Amino acid sequence: MKKTEEFTVAFNKDAKAEYEIVETYEAGIVLEGSEVKALRNKQTVSFKDSFVRIENGEAWLHNLYIAPYRYATLKPPDPLRKRKLLLHKREILRLLGKVQQKGFTIIPLRVYFKNGKAKVEIALAKGKKLHDRREELRERDIKRQMERDLKNWW
Repeated sequence: MKKTEEFTVAFNKDAKAEYEIVETYEAGIVLEGSEVKALRNKQTVSFKDSFVRIENGEAWLHNLYIAPYRYATLKPPDPLRKRKLLLHKREILRLLGKVQQKGFTIIPLRVYFKNGKAKVEIALAKGKKLHDRREELRERDIKRQMERDLKNWW
């Protein structure tokens, strides 16, 4: 059996705080050579304002910033260009059906390499309201305090 090698290049820290993750998918990503080299060197990747949109039956990743590879011989591509995602047709149709429902969006969670291929983990997510985030923080603080109390009780 073949061992799958996987290493994460970057992950979206804000995703779990701002969104409620419903489903996750693994997608291949179409990159140029210098972008792949930049990812392998773990150069800057920013998920700020990045999202996935389905256009003409294809999934496209918008606003994912990949820093240009400094040793590229050719002109480097635009760091914020839209990039095509490689998904099965049934996955695209399922995502399209869900996104058309109110409140759902598709966001990238992380960029990684699996068996030498660049992949993006995307998620079908629902945006959290400000009061939802506050409630989540409050519950986490209460749970932490209860654990402290139990620890000190013994």
